[in-house]
Amino acid sequence: MSALDLLVPARAVFHPVIDLDTGSVIAVEPHTGPPAEPPAAVRPDPVADDLRRAVGAARAAADLGTHLPLTIGLRAETLAHGEAVLGELHQGLAEAGRRPSEVIICVTGGFPPGQRQAVTVALHRLRRAGYPVGLGGLGVAHAPLDLLLDIAPYLIRLDPGLSRRTSSDPRRSALVTALVDLAHRIGTHVLAPGLETEAQVLHLRELGVRLVQGPALAPPEWRPGMRVTVPVIAKEERDPTPHGIDLGPRVSEFTLPAVTMPDTATADEVLGALNAETGTTSVVLVDAHQRPAATVDRTRFLLRLSGAYGHALHAHKPAARLADAPRLVPRTVPAIAALRAAGREDDRVYDDLVVTDEVGRCLGIVRVGDLIRSLSG
Repeated sequence: MSALDLLVPARAVFHPVIDLDTGSVIAVEPHTGPPAEPPAAVRPDPVADDLRRAVGAARAAADLGTHLPLTIGLRAETLAHGEAVLGELHQGLAEAGRRPSEVIICVTGGFPPGQRQAVTVALHRLRRAGYPVGLGGLGVAHAPLDLLLDIAPYLIRLDPGLSRRTSSDPRRSALVTALVDLAHRIGTHVLAPGLETEAQVLHLRELGVRLVQGPALAPPEWRPGMRVTVPVIAKEERDPTPHGIDLGPRVSEFTLPAVTMPDTATADEVLGALNAETGTTSVVLVDAHQRPAATVDRTRFLLRLSGAYGHALHAHKPAARLADAPRLVPRTVPAIAALRAAGREDDRVYDDLVVTDEVGRCLGIVRVGDLIRSLSG
């Protein structure tokens, strides 16, 4: 039994990550309560506790059967311990049924100058293994901004207090505006957590923040599959010129986490994933190396299963029989080029694009509708 198995799952809470452009849940951030207090003679091990919390969160999500991507936080000090810690983390997440492309590792806490090199190396190793990475606490925690350039994170997560105070403090609003502009220029996302009011959500949306979390959008008892509340900005209030368009944004700026399943998944298993979250537009079937093998388009798949004898014919057979070849785009491709490529296939023009990294692994999806809305201004 490993040290990670000592965690007794505690009451879990689940925070949805919501895409304001579509109103859908694109990822889940699970949290479990702290483990039981160790005996007084046992000295606390913050690294082991951090790993237990991370793996326990993944196991809590597995208990619910959700296939949505996860966001899981780890302290920078934990990652600084190097390869042994990364190996234990990878093993624990794999045992919880998660492939690297399905887990965004968000690094939290400060980045002492003496640990920067070790943390940077650890983040590069996570990325090479296929994990999307993020930096947390931006705007408050000590995190050198040039670190964003070194590690090319999938997202930057604002400090929750900064997120909440932005709508009432012009100076903090200016800080978030600068961070959003930087994120757009380097092709990454901004996530604003902890939002408590509709006004906070709308203000951050006006600043260009697309991904949000908080009690303003979902109650504490929220679970995957439940509805979320997304305030809508009136059409005339939207900025007609999205940030960074004049600079030729890359497709990475529009990449969302993908719902992935093994390419051996049955049609019934894919149906369960689609039914669990109505905002899921596609499922990417990946091979053992996380490379896209096929994509299941939600609409066509459900139509085939709902036809005469459709479920009886297909439910227990490979979903790949009802899937299509993935429409692949490298993450460095300009968004306008991806949109043009999508338009070449009349019968699949609105199918999700699958974004890949340098070795062909799935990084996420791009919804063609997002490209059209953002590039047509």
